[in-house]
Amino acid sequence: MDGRDTPILGRGLRANVMTEDDPNDAISDIEDRIERLAEIAERCRKYILASKIAIGVGATLLLIVILGLFGAGLTAALGSIALILGGIVSLGSNISTLQQTDEAIGAAEARRAALIGAIDLRVVADAPLKLV
Repeated sequence: MDGRDTPILGRGLRANVMTEDDPNDAISDIEDRIERLAEIAERCRKYILASKIAIGVGATLLLIVILGLFGAGLTAALGSIALILGGIVSLGSNISTLQQTDEAIGAAEARRAALIGAIDLRVVADAPLKLV
């Protein structure tokens, strides 16, 4: 390939292939990935809201044109149809991206939980009450 042997997951994200023995580094990498995916999910939610607003505005404008209010003409009708169609396309695209991102977050969290569960934790007994 191009020097990077990790598969592409979409939108510039790459799978983290863990070759190191230290699970703390792997957990840290997974947490970074979860944060990036959470940012993508939040951005999708914002675009979904904007798409719904565009659909609503377009439908309202189309209704105004159909009823003949405010002297709106053919240009307003075409603009309202474009708003509705653009909103629908954007809504569908961002909903599917959000679903894929949520699935990737779930998989990353499961991997992180598995790595944390695999760490050999030990109970510290006889710990001093005060550190000097």
